[in-house]
Formats: sequence, structure tokens, C-alpha cells
Amino acid sequence: MSHPARPTGNSAGADSVRDREIAVEQEHLDQVYRRLEEKIDEAEFLMNDAAKRGQVGTPGALAERDAQVFRAGIHLNRLNNEFEDFLFGRVDLLPGKDGKKGPDGAYTSVEPADDAVRDDDSADIAETLHIGRIGVLDSDYSPLVIDWRAPAAAPFYRSTPVDPGRVVRRRVIRSKGRRVLGVEDDLMRPELTATLNGATLPVIGDGALMAALGQARSHTMRDIVSSIQAEQDLVIRAPAASVTEVSGGPGTGKTAVALHRAAYLLYQDRRRYAGGILVVSPTPLLVAYTEGVLPSLGEEGQVAIRAVGSLVDGAEATAYDEPAVSRVKGSARMLKVLRKAARGALEGDRTPAGGRGGRGGRTAGQPAARSNGQLAFGDDDPGTARDDSGANSATGAPPGTPGRAATPTRLRVVAFGRRLELESDELHRIRQSVLGGAAPVNLLRPRARKLLLDALWAKSGAASRAGDHMAKGDAELAAELRGGFDDDVTSEDSFIEFLDAWWPELTARGVLAAMADERRLGRWARRILNPNETRKVARSLRRAGPDGTGPLSVHDVAILDELEQLLGTPSRPRRRRELDPLDQLTGLEELMPQREESQRERAERLAAERTEYAHVIVDEAQDLTPMQWRMVGRRGRHATWTVVGDAAQSSWSDPDEAAEARDEALGNRPRRHFTLTVNYRNPAEIAALAAKVLALAMPGMESPAAVRSTGVEPRFSAVRDGDLAAVVREEAGRLLDRVDGTIGVVVAMNRREQAARWLAGLGDRVVALGSLEAKGLEYDATVVVSPAEIADESPAGLRVLYVALTRATQQLTVVSTGRDDPDEQGVPDLLRE
Repeated sequence: MSHPARPTGNSAGADSVRDREIAVEQEHLDQVYRRLEEKIDEAEFLMNDAAKRGQVGTPGALAERDAQVFRAGIHLNRLNNEFEDFLFGRVDLLPGKDGKKGPDGAYTSVEPADDAVRDDDSADIAETLHIGRIGVLDSDYSPLVIDWRAPAAAPFYRSTPVDPGRVVRRRVIRSKGRRVLGVEDDLMRPELTATLNGATLPVIGDGALMAALGQARSHTMRDIVSSIQAEQDLVIRAPAASVTEVSGGPGTGKTAVALHRAAYLLYQDRRRYAGGILVVSPTPLLVAYTEGVLPSLGEEGQVAIRAVGSLVDGAEATAYDEPAVSRVKGSARMLKVLRKAARGALEGDRTPAGGRGGRGGRTAGQPAARSNGQLAFGDDDPGTARDDSGANSATGAPPGTPGRAATPTRLRVVAFGRRLELESDELHRIRQSVLGGAAPVNLLRPRARKLLLDALWAKSGAASRAGDHMAKGDAELAAELRGGFDDDVTSEDSFIEFLDAWWPELTARGVLAAMADERRLGRWARRILNPNETRKVARSLRRAGPDGTGPLSVHDVAILDELEQLLGTPSRPRRRRELDPLDQLTGLEELMPQREESQRERAERLAAERTEYAHVIVDEAQDLTPMQWRMVGRRGRHATWTVVGDAAQSSWSDPDEAAEARDEALGNRPRRHFTLTVNYRNPAEIAALAAKVLALAMPGMESPAAVRSTGVEPRFSAVRDGDLAAVVREEAGRLLDRVDGTIGVVVAMNRREQAARWLAGLGDRVVALGSLEAKGLEYDATVVVSPAEIADESPAGLRVLYVALTRATQQLTVVSTGRDDPDEQGVPDLLRE
């Protein structure tokens, strides 16, 4: 993703400014690491020195030694834990009202001095603070790094263009280990000409655009800049209670607002949000961008940034469904299908393996002879039905593990000298009775076990004897008789094996694999999906494989999450902790602290354990399907919410259905709505072209106002009799010579792999992506191939096309084919007046 820097007259100059600023931050980071190494050496010296003190032998010396070892160990442990990805922010500040310094070496004044800004709107930077994981002072006790929790670091989180305080520039620094990867600036005072060490303060990224707009001569332009900053700041600082809804067209900064809101909420009430903030992005590409913009949000596991396809633990969406399949999987109808599948998967295949079923053959659960005269249950032919790979398709178990796809149809036991049988119809009635409620399937197994025992007890002679005891008032003897019967039956491995086969523990992935069987899915989806929809869904699920562990789409992940709720996780007996012989020793305590987990390790652990959050931020919310809203809603049952989106950019075909699911997820919480109205990504020339598609996709909806004009009109190229691949490659090459940043070539989803081949060899500045992958991203230039193909992909195709046309910050080229019906100038029918 590329952003313009402060204008320098040419793009190469912008790149040199960026490289120079990265080098400046690299030099500072190198200095920080040298100082950290010195501090580590000091801590190790203290530990070695403390060890020598033990040779003195006096009680006072020993106590002093132990205390010094303890303190030095903690300090050394902390330094080692925080050594990675140490630095992430910087603020450049005006002179303050007073000259007081805090314990971290930074000036304490919040507001600038009265004479900090001169009459000609120029000012000098008086102080620069770098923000990192822990505070570091140099040998002169000046701050090299401010601890992000310290009061001096507050302006990094709190400063806004509306209320900047002393901050002129806020910089996010992306680093990995000891290497600075990039910088991104926010300009808090765009109207100022600020100097640092005698040179004009350089600005990289979106801040450069704000600087250019803020220094424009037109008063109108300055007013627009102020309105952008003011309307965004209102959202960032909105009270956290209930639901904050934010709408805005392309380029209005919705994602940036959402991320800064997360930082603001954490700063305002970190204790309240110790339960975690979840940021949901539509694609992994946006997740990567999000993590780069606000790297400090992952501190102590308080913020989890997830793509919609990564919300389920252990699942990652890597495949795509065709639009027709996506519409079925994402719809609310799918919930009815899944409810039937979760219960229907218990039955496995209706015919046991080998085609032997009913009373005439050996069925799963048929008894084998036992010598104890009490209980006989077994199966000399388990009748386990498996697919070609040998996996158990209903339970999702790999080959060689217990489980089966064919359901046992008869249970025979010998108890108290009598042979007892439950036939297929009786077992079916018991199953239906157990499934009568709404409890998760796996949690119903204890009830199934009880009803089986009740049915066997009712057929036993012991049942009548117990009744006689009850009639005589000897309830204790009757209970003892029944307890003995249950113990006899349930203590046998053979009964447990029957129960495992008849009521197995189902997994979400196992049921997903079972749904790939078109015949079985057809039973579960009868009168919900039509046969064509059933066939397409079943075929798409085959890629997950016989155990459900293969590639998944973003819609499959939502289905998995729903299945996990419908199936439930059975309670496990808590394992007893094995006794360590050393536990029996007393009076010994290790003073040297054990290695503590790092903040990153703690973040990963907390994220893995957490299933619900204190605040949920949904970016590009208009794209969530009803099933995805259910998945996200489960993670915020007791949360406050920030929901960010634009109805005009929705790729979901039924917005009303999605709105209903969104309302269910958000519940009855009060809502507060904000609208962002200014587009500062697209030049006016590109925005005007996109507005033509918006008028077709969403009649009556206004597009956001573009704040700049480049004078470069969109370019049109038509492919009538020529080679589409050659034309697209030529246009991409042309843009490579005109912009220094990235170029996105946007095609219909079914052309993604094809487009990648067209562009092979042009370098990593050119990216081929499907129409649905472009959401939320921006490029210096874009090539949109065949608008008609994109528009015809789905019922939401015009909205998807609108998104594709609004990705460019500088130049746009549209390539038409015969399907677009281009005119003599190459303008496709969809984009003509």
C-alpha cells in the first residue's frame, strides 16, 4: 500500500524522503539496542557480584545477596523479554508552557507555550519522544525511549488534529527485531510549517496529503481539511457505551478511525477493556495493514485483530466459493440446514458397511458370547462404514480411530440372567426423545445413556422385583437393585463401545465433511435449498476432504463456528495433577525468578483463551453475511460495539437479510450514528467516474466529496479484436512509468489466476487481484478490467464495481472487452453518461 509524501516536485524525491526517514529511525533504534545491551551487561554484573557476596558468610550479607539477585534477575528477565520489536512510535512536540521534566526525562507540559507558533504559522520542534515497550535512558539520563504506559506517552494516543496539544507530527514506526521496516505519519497541525534541527519537518504517508491540503492557499480547502479532522475525531472520542455506527464512502478514513478509536478506548479505560478489544477485518490483507498502523494495540493481549476467515480457532480461510455458492452458505437459510445436519450426522449411513442391514445380517451392536452370564455385548463385525480414504465421515476421526459412519441398529445385553434387546425402532424412538430439546448434540449423550438404561431396565425381570420392593415400602432396596443393574451394564467395555458408535462425539469438521455427501445433505436441506443449490454446496465442501481438514472458504469458517455451537463440547473429567517428589520438600524457595512469558507470548495465550470481548470493532461491516454476523455476534454478547461500513460498497446480495442478522447480533443496545462525508483518497476525476456506477447501484445515494484534483482524467482502452492479456499487460507497464508506487489490476474473481499470468515478470509493484479482494485497499494506480464482467458476477456486482473504481490515489485505467459494448473512445456502456 502506497501513500504520497509531502510534495517534492517528483515521485523519486518522495521515495528518497521515505528512505531517508527510515534511515533516521534505524539510527535511533541502533542506539537504543546498544543501550539495552549495556543495561543487560549491568544486570549480569550485578548478579555475579551478588554471588560473590555469599562468601562473606554473615547473615546480613546473605540477605543482601539474595535481595540483589532477586532484583537483578527481574530486571534482566524484563530486558530479555522486551528485546524484540521494541520501538513503535514517535511524537514531535512544540515547546511547552513550563520547563519541568518528569522522572522519565520528558517535559511534563501538555499545552504549547504562548509563543510556540510564530505569526507566519511557522514553529520549531522543541522535543522528540520515541515510544516503546519499556523506558530507556541514555548515559546522561535523557530519554531514548518512553514507556508506552508513561504519562509522557499519552499524546501519542490522545492527540488529534482538533485537540493536538503540543504534538505537530505523530509517527508510527514498523519494525521487526532490530530493523525498521517503514514509517507512517499523522500530521496534527497541518497549517504549520515546522522545522526540526533547521530543516522542514518531513511527513510520510497520509499525513503528507493532509499537509498538502492544509497548506493550500484556498480558504475553502482549509475548511475542508478541518471538517475531515473534526468529523473523524468525533467518532474516535465517542462514548464507548452501546453501539457506535459509522458510515462513509470510499476514502473517508473509516478504517483509520476504527483503529484510532481502539487506541483511544484503551487509553481512556484500560481496566474496563482488559476483557479485550476485537477488531474484525474483511480480508487478511487488511489485517496486515491494521497491524502495521497500530502495532502497540497488541499489548498484553488487549486487542485481537482478525480477518473474518480467521475467527475460529484452528481454521483459516484460504479458498474462494463461486458467488452462487457464497449466497447459499452465507444466507440465514443455512442455519436451518446446519441444525438438521448436527442431529442427522448422528445416524451415519442408514445401511451398514457391506450392505448388510436389518435383522437378517450381523448388525453393528450384535452380541457376542460372554462367559460371565451377566452381560454380553459385542460385534464380531463392527460394520464401520468408511469412505475411500478410510476416515470416519460422520465423526471426522482419522483412519484407525474409534467411530463409524453406519449407526448400530440393535443392542443386545445379558443382565441378571436374561437377554435383553432394543431393536431399531426402539433405538430410533429413544434417539428422537433425546433430541427433542435444543441442547447441543454432544451434551445430550448422558441423557441418551440414561434412556437406554431405562429401556433395558423396563424389559428386565429386575424391574418388576424393584416394583414389588417399592410397593412394600422398601425404596432403598429397590434403588439398590436398580443401581446394581446399571453398574453391571455400564461397567462393560462392550456397552461403552455401543454407546460410542450409537451416540458418538461429533466434531464440526466431521459434520462439515459429512455435508459433502450430496445424498445426505439433500435429506438435511429438503425444502430449504433447491436441488441445484444442494449439489453446488456439497461439491464445494469436498475440497475440505473426508475429515474436514482441507481448504476452507470464509463462508465455511462461519459454518464451522455455527456447528461448534450446535454440537457443543462435552465436559471432560479434570486430570489429576501428578505429584512431583520435589513438592514434598518444604523450606526451600527459589529466589531467582523463573523466566516470565513475554508480552507477545501473553498476548497469544490470552487471545487463544478468549472467546468473548469487551468491545468489538467491525470494519467493512456491510460485507458480513447473516452467518458471519452470527459468528461475530457470539464474540460480543456482552460487549460494546463500533460498526464501520458503507452500504454502497456491500458485496452481499441481500442487504436486508444481513441487516436483520446484524440487528440480532447487536441486540437492543442503543445506537449512535456518525457519517464521514469527505473523500481524501481519490482525485475528483476518478471520484466523478465512480459516481456514475454509484448512481446505478444505489440510486439517490450521494458519494463523498473529493478534496483534490490532479487534472488527470481516467484512461479508457478497448479490446475489440486483440489479445486482452497483451492489452492489460501494456496498460500496467504504462502506469509503471507514471507512478512510483503500487499498481492494482482488478479483474472478475474467475480471472484472478489468469490475470496473475498476464502480469508475470512486471515486478512486485504490480498486483493482480479479484474484485472481492480489493475491498479496503488502495494503490497509486489501478487497472479495472471489463466492468461488465465484474458487474455481472453477482446481484451485488455494481456495488463491487464501485469499490474497484475507487482504489486509486492517482491514476485509473479501464480496459473494456466486447462484453462492455465500448464506444469509439473505449468508454464502456456502464460508464457512459
